[in-house]
Amino acid sequence: MGRRVVLGMLGLGVAGVAVGASVQQKVNRALAPVGQLGNVLPAAGGFRYYTVTGSVKHYSAADWRMTVDGLVTKPRTFSMADLARMRQTVLDKDFQCVTGWRVLDVRWVGVALPDLLDAVGVSPAAKAVRFTSFDGTYTESLTLEQARRRDVLVATQMEGGPVTHDHGGPVRLYVAPMYGYKSLKWLGGIELTDKVRPGYWERRGYDVDAWVGRSNGRDDAPTA
Repeated sequence: MGRRVVLGMLGLGVAGVAVGASVQQKVNRALAPVGQLGNVLPAAGGFRYYTVTGSVKHYSAADWRMTVDGLVTKPRTFSMADLARMRQTVLDKDFQCVTGWRVLDVRWVGVALPDLLDAVGVSPAAKAVRFTSFDGTYTESLTLEQARRRDVLVATQMEGGPVTHDHGGPVRLYVAPMYGYKSLKWLGGIELTDKVRPGYWERRGYDVDAWVGRSNGRDDAPTA
């Protein structure tokens, strides 16, 4: 595992993840359509693999596209090449899951979300940003103020290489100061909206404003 250390994780086996009872129950309910915790699997580097759909289509870097639309003045579809031509931001930040495990000092590279929003021109009517996954189910939202933070990335690389499929690639969201469920995987679309639309996990009981250590009844050390 090298310099990356998982904290707060009691263990992961075929029976599931050992976490607090209330959080575990929420995860069980959310994953019930795809076989309870059968889709929570070990992944490289101390991360855990979660999917709420059972299977997710693979996209190559050449095939991937993301549409940014809604309350914007210049709707646009981005390719990986488009993102690569934009200003790149590098962050070395922890990743904290709401179920308790943490991976320290992960290097993330990508386009800061404020730069992407500037490229499409945000309408004065926009108050929030909604993210959709190409798994067809997973969604997330941030307020526009939260989305304007420079530690929110449309990430194309992590730990020195491309974001792999199991980590939510080829492109995923990374929201440094919030719990991992806000960092939507398999990013396929961004929509500017007039209000926050609660995402997949919020509709199942998680907090909409998922600040690490200040939400979901947890007191973890902040990640940003």
